[in-house]
Amino acid sequence: MKELRGYQVDNSIKASEILKNYGIVYLSMQVRTGKSSTALEVCKLNKYDKVLFLTKKKAIGNIKSDYKDFGYSFDLTVINNESLHTIKDNDFDCIVMDEAHRLGSYPKPGKMAKDLKKRFADKPFIFLSGTPTPESYSQIYHQLWVSNRSPFKMYSNFYKWCKEFVKVKQKFVSYGLCNDYSDANKTLIDTFINKYMITYTQELAGFTSVINEHVIYCDMQDRTYSICKRLCNDLVVQGMTEVILADTPVKLMQKLHQLYSGTIKFESGNSIVMDHSKGWFIVNKFKGKKIAIFYKFKEELNLLKSCYGDKLTTDLEEFNTTDKNIALQIVAGREGISLKAADYLVYLNIDFSATSYWQSRDRLTTMERKTNDIYFIFAKGGIEDKIFKAVMNKKNFTLSHFKQEYL
Repeated sequence: MKELRGYQVDNSIKASEILKNYGIVYLSMQVRTGKSSTALEVCKLNKYDKVLFLTKKKAIGNIKSDYKDFGYSFDLTVINNESLHTIKDNDFDCIVMDEAHRLGSYPKPGKMAKDLKKRFADKPFIFLSGTPTPESYSQIYHQLWVSNRSPFKMYSNFYKWCKEFVKVKQKFVSYGLCNDYSDANKTLIDTFINKYMITYTQELAGFTSVINEHVIYCDMQDRTYSICKRLCNDLVVQGMTEVILADTPVKLMQKLHQLYSGTIKFESGNSIVMDHSKGWFIVNKFKGKKIAIFYKFKEELNLLKSCYGDKLTTDLEEFNTTDKNIALQIVAGREGISLKAADYLVYLNIDFSATSYWQSRDRLTTMERKTNDIYFIFAKGGIEDKIFKAVMNKKNFTLSHFKQEYL
């Protein structure tokens, strides 16, 4: 039977007391420090009989393994977030919300947050995230709002809350001016939430691994550059049967993002691989190595499959037990899984989201691993470099960044 590390035991005891006193505890523990197993131990210490654990689909297996390996005996239901509607029974003693930052949309709550509040607002909550507020401290409001014990319960909605905690500004978007609620007062917010939080870093846990990022530029086919140039000039490219239309700045940004990694989604909704350059570049660059590849657009998986053939899988168990490489869509693979079996982590493309960047890059980390090498494959002269520079500074790549470069 596995045993918890010393710091996990200490954190679970502290978290158990916080949960008893306040009905909420937030485990803000960095990846690979054992958030899930710590949360399970808290449930044991508080003698809960029935626990609902919400997570991402790809993380379900790891959580069930922890439950079994550590010898827990309480009734545990583990489901992916999107399957909450399949749970008809509300009679749980505690709700564990993995990757809780996913509840942090604002100014309006997302569907998941509304569903949780409607069904489980009176239940104890254990929130888990290595990045509780990856882009703005305003993201904390709706995470805690799902509980009736929220420290902000006196503010019935985000707009009332932000009058005290946010410096509201205005920003330009595709349809004109709108309010920007991102400039939240961290110092003031911390005075409300600190008593609920347990923060633990990889450094405190004894991790010594270093992440080395490498940016490599790949030449795309001449046709790709020609189409991108024409699209920027004319905002439309007409083919024999399909049309690439970029009649708004947002669509132009999206189409260029697709094209510079080798795929395109037409106005009809059909999509195809236009340029295999990045795929073959990755095959040749990492020949003989076992790698995990992140991609953004669905058609990019077909691009990778056409280059790798049966040497590529999308199944984590198959990746861990064979010599195959794995391809994962960034949002699906950025949280809750370990890719420690990979020699390297390789990005065919990069997401607009700072959250995706900071979470996905840590998938190789383990206590024993000293070096993590991550490779970003960007089209020479493409859009990815601009996206990368924005998100690595914890800023989403938005239309405002794009306009500075292209419009």
